[in-house]
Amino acid sequence: ILPWKNVALAEALRQRFGGPMAVTSQGHQPGNAPWTAQDRERLLTTQVAELLDELSRLPNVRGTPTARKMTDAAVERYTAVVTNRPEALIGIAGAAAKLSRSRIARGVADGYTTVLRGIPDLLVIYLFYFGSSAILTPLGKLFGATGFISLPGFLAGALAIGVVSGAYQTEVLRGGYLAIPKGELEAATAVGMPPLLKFRRIVAPLALRFALPGIGNVWQLVLKETALISVTGLVEILRQSQIGSGSTRQPFVFFVAAACLYMAISTISTYGFGAAEQHFTRGLRRV
Repeated sequence: ILPWKNVALAEALRQRFGGPMAVTSQGHQPGNAPWTAQDRERLLTTQVAELLDELSRLPNVRGTPTARKMTDAAVERYTAVVTNRPEALIGIAGAAAKLSRSRIARGVADGYTTVLRGIPDLLVIYLFYFGSSAILTPLGKLFGATGFISLPGFLAGALAIGVVSGAYQTEVLRGGYLAIPKGELEAATAVGMPPLLKFRRIVAPLALRFALPGIGNVWQLVLKETALISVTGLVEILRQSQIGSGSTRQPFVFFVAAACLYMAISTISTYGFGAAEQHFTRGLRRV
């Protein structure tokens, strides 16, 4: 919607179909006469005029293309960052479970990674979004709530992508741990390091050294998967591009702009992970 055109459009609709009070929800004739197609059209257009009149009072800066694109890019980055929190926690917990001596823990972790990596990400988002309402609505009725209750689209999408990417993160972290030379771990145990100190000084730095390239790949996948959250109603870069291209009939311009924004975020992330790899590999000779 272009706010600078709302006033003119609302005025044109009023001149064509009458003022906002020309048609009411009870009908246009006394006695509630039967509705006709023209009556419904007049009511709909009048309501649209009222809505556009209200939207015209909003600040115009929020409707400018630059402001919308910057807002969508912020949503994209925020979604990826929020998704990365549960992804990292799930990845650490899953890797620890797969490396544990408990058969139950290993079985649960194996089932988790097998199922989540085998189901399409879009299906997982649907399950979180619609499945949350199937659980929350009956729970809300127990506490006296009425109506339909579900997770917000942003939260459902972020949790779904976090759970899916956590399965990939689990395997990446497990591979990073297995790549640690056994002599390093045996030396730490021989000098009497407690488990937490051994993890902080030996296991975590060495595991991150080997796992960072894989973690960077998972992060890039998460950035692209955030476009799938638009199915929950969240407007992000790709969804805004679709809306803009449909309104202006210039799909090439909007989709190229979206590609440039994705590339900018991806490039910044690549440099960030490159700096992290240099930090964790300092002191090693590069062949």
